Amino acid sequence: MKSTPQKSHPNSSKPKRILGLDFGDKHIGLAISDPLGLTAQYLGKYTRGSTQEDLSYFQSLFVRFKIKEVVIGFPLSMNGQFNPRTEKTKEFARWLEKTFAKPVVLWDERLTTKQAQAILHEQKVDSRQRKK
Repeated sequence: MKSTPQKSHPNSSKPKRILGLDFGDKHIGLAISDPLGLTAQYLGKYTRGSTQEDLSYFQSLFVRFKIKEVVIGFPLSMNGQFNPRTEKTKEFARWLEKTFAKPVVLWDERLTTKQAQAILHEQKVDSRQRKK
C-alpha cells in the first residue's frame, strides 16, 4: 500500500479503471475513473454492512468495472499527523489490498475541500449549489 502526496497518478502510462473511495465508518463515497483513467464519475454512496456484506459489495464492483487499482482519500491532520480517522482508513485500505489483491494508494487529501471550493468560486457557482 502506498501513501503518496504526489500530484500525478503513479502509474498513469497504462490505461486502467481506478476506484476512488472516501472512507467512513457508516458510509463510503465511491467514484470510478473512465477506462483511460482521465476522468472520474461519482458512483454513489455505499452504506457499510457486515464484513461479508462489504466483501460481496466490493467484489461485485471489482468485477463489474474491471477495477485495477483503488485510491482512498487519506485524512491526515493539517500538520501531517495521524489521527483516529487516519488509522481506520489505513486499516480499511490494508483489508482491501489483502482481500482483493489490488494495489491501494492512500491519497493525501489535506486542503482538497478548499481547492474544490476555490474552483467552484472561480467558476461562479452559487454558494447554495456548492454543497449539492
